[in-house]
Amino acid sequence: MEARAARQLAGLVAGLALSGAQAQPADRLTVDGSTGVMPLVAALARDYEQRRPGASVVMGTGLGTKARLAALAEGKIDIALASHGLAAEELVRQGLAAREIARIAVVFGVHASVPITGLFERQVCDIYAGSLRDWRALSGPDLAIAPLARPDSEVDSEVIRDKIGCLKDLRFADTVKLMPRSGDMAKALAATPGAIGVTTMTVVEQSRGQIRALMLNARPATADNVRTGAYALVRVSYLVTTVPPTPAVVRFLDFVLGAEGRAVIATNGAVPVH
Repeated sequence: MEARAARQLAGLVAGLALSGAQAQPADRLTVDGSTGVMPLVAALARDYEQRRPGASVVMGTGLGTKARLAALAEGKIDIALASHGLAAEELVRQGLAAREIARIAVVFGVHASVPITGLFERQVCDIYAGSLRDWRALSGPDLAIAPLARPDSEVDSEVIRDKIGCLKDLRFADTVKLMPRSGDMAKALAATPGAIGVTTMTVVEQSRGQIRALMLNARPATADNVRTGAYALVRVSYLVTTVPPTPAVVRFLDFVLGAEGRAVIATNGAVPVH
C-alpha cells in the first residue's frame, strides 16, 4: 500500500509539473532592423531562450530605417532594432514606441596582428586619406595597413564623421574597402592581417581576441568613459515595439531591462540603461 501511494504521489507531482510547464506561454518573437544593434540583441536573445524554456527569438538579416518600422507596423516582425532615424511624432503616428536599452562605444578595431594600443585623430585621418599605409610608421610591425569602412549612411560612419573633425569632409582613399553590413566588417577585421575598421565594443568582445579596440586620443572605450562622455564615439541601441506591446514582447522587454538583461549587455561590451 505504501509503495502504491508513493507511485500515486509521484504521478501527481509529475502531472503538476507538466501542467505548470504547459501553462508557460511558448513565446516566439521575430526581430529585425539595424545590423549594428543585432550582435547585442542576439546575445540577449540567446540568454532569454536559455532562461525561458519554449521561447524562441528569430533574428532577421537586417532592414533599413523605413523598412523596419513598416514591417513592425504591419505585424511582420515583433520588435524592430534601431540606432537612429527615430522621430517621435512619426512613431506616435504609426502606433509605435522606442525603448533605449544600451549605449555602445564605436571604436576603431584592428586585427589581432596589429599590436599598437591607440591612435590620435590626425593619425586616423591620415590612414583613411591614404597617406599612412604601413603600421611601421606608427611604431607597429612591417605590415601594410588594410583600412575598412562602413557606408556613410550607416550609424558607425555618422558617429565618427560627426565627432572627429578631420573626418567630417574627408574623401576616403581608393584603398579603403567599404563593408555594407556590420557583420561584414566584423568578419573582415577578424580575418585580415593589418586591418583597421569602424566597429563596436560589442563586436570586439564577441570576437574572442580576434579583434582589438584601439584607444582614441589616449582614451579607452570603457563603460565609465561612455557613461561620463569622456569617450565621445557612442551609438544608442533601441528596441521599437507596437503600442501596446504584445504579452510576449513585454516579457522579453522585462528581461532585457531587468538585472539579468543588464548583465548580458555589460558582458557584451555595452553600457546598459539604468
